[in-house]
Formats: sequence, C-alpha cells, structure tokens
Amino acid sequence: MGQWDRFLQPYKQAVDELKIKLKGIRTQFQRNNETSPIEFVTGRVKPLASIYDKTLSKGLVFEPSERLAHELQDIAGVRVMCQFVDDIPTVLELLRQRHDLKIIEEKDYITNAKPSGYRSYHIVVEYPVATIQGEMIILAEIQIRTLSMNFWASIEHSLNYKYKGVFPSEISERLQSAAEAAFRLDEEMSQIRDEIHEAQAYFTEYKEASKPVVRGESGQDKGENV
Repeated sequence: MGQWDRFLQPYKQAVDELKIKLKGIRTQFQRNNETSPIEFVTGRVKPLASIYDKTLSKGLVFEPSERLAHELQDIAGVRVMCQFVDDIPTVLELLRQRHDLKIIEEKDYITNAKPSGYRSYHIVVEYPVATIQGEMIILAEIQIRTLSMNFWASIEHSLNYKYKGVFPSEISERLQSAAEAAFRLDEEMSQIRDEIHEAQAYFTEYKEASKPVVRGESGQDKGENV
C-alpha cells in the first residue's frame, strides 16, 4: 500500500461510518412514522487531483503530512440532502447533540450566500476513527443543503472545471439568477410543506396497501415487493 493509500484510509473509514450513522437517523424517523429531515446522504474522499489543486492554492507541499491533514478540512466530505430549508436547522441540531463527533467550525452559506449564488450549510467536525494503531481524530466536512441547492451546486461545479473558475459574464449572471430561482423554489415549497408531507404519507400508505399478495410454497401468504 502506497503512502497516499495509507494516509487516506482513515478518511475513507470516517466517510463510511458517518454515512451509516446519518442514514441511521433517517431510518429512526421512518420507524417512528415521522417525517425525516434527511432525504438522503452521500459521501466521498477528495480525489488526489483535487488535493493537489488545493495544496497549490494554499502553498502546501503535496505529500501526506500532519500539516496537510490540518489545513485541508474537507478531505473527508459528507453531504446531507433535505427536502426543505427548514429541515436544515433540525439536522444541524441533531448533529450538535451527538457525542461521537465534535463540531469545530460552522459556515452558513444559506443566510449569507456566496457572490456566485452558492448556498449550503457547512460544518467541520472532529471524528474519531479506530485503527489498529489506535484512535485517530479525522477532520471531516459535512454539507447540509436542499435538493435544489445541490442541483445548482453540481452544475456550478461542472462549469467551474470547464472555465477553470473564471466564468464568462453571461454564464455568471445566469448562474446567479438560477441560484435565486432555486432558493425561491425552496421558499415556496416550505409554504406548503404540510400538504406535501400529507401527500407523501398517503402515497406511502397506498403503496403498501397495494402490494400484491403471493402464496408461498408453505401455503402462507407473502407480500411481494414491487
């Protein structure tokens, strides 16, 4: 195993564990027949090419080191997607109450959007990872955003690679306009969230009631997933 593989392995472990725990929050809400503030969770370890670009911008040596681990807080990244803007403070409070991680930094890009129009809530956490050499404290970034914010950010990220961060003025203006439109959509959806939740609950109940029943070999009826 190379030095980068050894360096990044704890970060991969941290991402995997955080994803499982955050998905577990969603499952607990569902089992209690409550609406989960978490729609879905994704995660990744920053690719080496992105780490290299980050070291150049920060003036760091591109090699595994304690300084690199301290300066690059988003090598381990997890994204929590929510249906509504109002769900984001709920998720944030759930994370603040946990004892298996420690929040050390928060950045509110929802109330204070970036000039580009980017919106999301970022937190940096210290997360303990158990290894055969002992416990390691890993820095990880958790981004909490709505589905529309995530769509916009994904498009902006792709365009950023094409234009190397320097957008033509027309593209920049359209991106800002799209960001505002996405946020207005979030606000509108928040106004009817109760109706949306009722419709989703009705759909789930109807889907469960509509499952066809098949008779197994033992003669007992079995519900067949569709």
